[in-house]
Amino acid sequence: MNQSDLETLYEKLATTLGELEPADCELYLAKLALALCDTIGDVTPCLEAIEECRRGLGVPEPA
Repeated sequence: MNQSDLETLYEKLATTLGELEPADCELYLAKLALALCDTIGDVTPCLEAIEECRRGLGVPEPA
């Protein structure tokens, strides 16, 4: 995937989130994440991506 592809995906995601009610965004993102993980078909890279995104937000690891 190149930078142009990432920009296309970002724009689509941002537009879709903008069309949703704020209360629906969290559920939408959770469903999207699970759908993408299902497409990948392997739990390990999905778990790694979840942790990478948590670290990227500065959220501490659970105790």
